[in-house]
Amino acid sequence: MMESVINTINNIVWSNWLVGLCFISGIYFSVRTRFSQIRNIKEMVGLLFGGESSDKGISSFQGFCTALAGRIGTGNIAGVATAIAWGGPGALFWMWAIAFLGAGSAFAESTLGQLYKEEHDGEYRGGPAYYIEKGLGSTTFSKIYATLFAIVTVIAIGVLLPGVQSNSIAVSINNAFGISVNITAVFLVILTGVVIFGGIKRIGSAAEFIVPFMGGIYILMAIVIIIANISDLPGVIALIFKSAFGAEASFGGILGSTIAWGVKRGVYSNEAGQGTGPQASSAAEVSHPAKQGFVQAFSVYVDTLFVCSATGFMILMTGCYNTFNEGTQKIMVENMPGYAIEDIGPVYTQNAINTLIPGFGGAFVAIALFFFAFTTLMAYYYIAEVNLTYLVKKFTGGKSSKLSINCLRIILLAMTAFGCVKSAGLAWTMGDIGVAMMAWLNLIAILILSKKALLCFNDYESQLKAGVPREEISFDPIKLGIKGADFWEQKHNTAK
Repeated sequence: MMESVINTINNIVWSNWLVGLCFISGIYFSVRTRFSQIRNIKEMVGLLFGGESSDKGISSFQGFCTALAGRIGTGNIAGVATAIAWGGPGALFWMWAIAFLGAGSAFAESTLGQLYKEEHDGEYRGGPAYYIEKGLGSTTFSKIYATLFAIVTVIAIGVLLPGVQSNSIAVSINNAFGISVNITAVFLVILTGVVIFGGIKRIGSAAEFIVPFMGGIYILMAIVIIIANISDLPGVIALIFKSAFGAEASFGGILGSTIAWGVKRGVYSNEAGQGTGPQASSAAEVSHPAKQGFVQAFSVYVDTLFVCSATGFMILMTGCYNTFNEGTQKIMVENMPGYAIEDIGPVYTQNAINTLIPGFGGAFVAIALFFFAFTTLMAYYYIAEVNLTYLVKKFTGGKSSKLSINCLRIILLAMTAFGCVKSAGLAWTMGDIGVAMMAWLNLIAILILSKKALLCFNDYESQLKAGVPREEISFDPIKLGIKGADFWEQKHNTAK
């Protein structure tokens, strides 16, 4: 009964309307920034390693890694496998498409996060709740809208999503090493608790080390497998594009599922437009809001074009996948006899690696999943804390509450433990609902506030074209006619 209700809710919030909204938002910001995601790649990389942390904020790179920690998770391994299982090889193309377009949405939301951030308890805080309220003029409507987003985010990030990450960790470790999911749950809760009780500084420091290290090793493994099967590369690329547009007979009749699952798992993985990236972006110490927007746009590329593609090519080039018809639940393409619907997930990637190094795939994927999912849990906590802080301030007249923060930590840790022992299907469906609810609210908000984000974008580019060195570019919201950016107004006045 419970799973039936959850599935019904998921089908409602993840309708074709949301898929369309993701595309519309990405296309709009891509066109309005004159496809900045192509023109400004050099600027993105340059900004990535610029800037220093401060007592109140983290560095651009730490902000990038913290956001990337939230993006690179089980969706990059199990999520890609799921997309291929239900949408065929063409789903990978639509993951690329939504990442390319989503980079525009990621720029907008992260720039807005920086623009309307606040200083609270000695740390920077910001995100959709903040820019919805301030950007829309602190009206009754904006306050209700912002409060709704904050409530939805605390529920989605603190309750619905942690189980997806912990479930994949527990299942993969159990399959690879035979360790009980209960033991994994205890270990994961202790380890996550040590980090999240340390605040954003500890989260940023941990992410700064773990994300590049594990991401690099994972991509290296994919490159080795691609080289070992290099003769199959042209055929696989052709298969991806033909399947993406319904031109491959083996996957005929599921074009709708191909697009839907590609977009669904693409958004789940890179989180562009979902409203999670702006929280980490707001915590960064930068001299102009657009700087962190560029950095976060690049993080979408790293997540999908690098890590998700690594998984996709490993699976497709080794033929370690089955594809099912979502409507009939019947198998359409069977490359792995004996693997049914309930086997969809990390096992595809494990088998792909086993084709090169027999018996190694299970352990490697289990370790990769652990690090990817663990860093995502860290990022989830920070995002939930930012939104809880926003709510507490609204309902207590500006006072913070350590009790509420500690309650959030305990709830997130409890859901992490629960995720280890519940079914994968239920975990993913609950996670999808959380992603969809946030995406609906955030995408509409950034489209409404697009003028503010574009003003920041044009201001940054105009200074750059005028020859102002990147590190000297500054921001004055009053000059641009932007109201409500109190932090930046004060910063600009102090710098005079």
